[in-house]
Amino acid sequence: MHKRFFKKTTEINGFTLIELMVVIVILGILAGLIVPRIMSRPGEAKQMKARIQIESLETALKLYKLDNGFYPTTEQGLQALVEPPETGNIPKNWKSGGYLEKGKVPLDPWGNDFIYLSPGINGEYDITSYGADGVPEGEGEDKDINNWEIE
Repeated sequence: MHKRFFKKTTEINGFTLIELMVVIVILGILAGLIVPRIMSRPGEAKQMKARIQIESLETALKLYKLDNGFYPTTEQGLQALVEPPETGNIPKNWKSGGYLEKGKVPLDPWGNDFIYLSPGINGEYDITSYGADGVPEGEGEDKDINNWEIE
């Protein structure tokens, strides 16, 4: 005694064209609001990286001063953290291997050199990245990032 049950379906389940259009419009609106915010993040990330690099350079400069009693001069530049200077104040206790981990002075996130002044205008030394445009001053992504402004 086998009973077979057949269910006859005449209804087709799914979304109507109007429902699909509403969902597509909502997704389009959300994408229009979210994508610009996501796309602006790379600029902020580069600015944060520049701040971190400047803080790292400051740490290396402090170690240099701790070993030698003075900071490198403007002429010696940040390169004095990688190889012992041969002009100006010659460090007597320069650390073998240098003061920077990778053995070279990093470029800022936009591929430009950091600007180093010692003595500085705003402290014992100044370190500056000129931002995305690579020239002094600016706003937004082009804003200069200075060691004396980092908290």
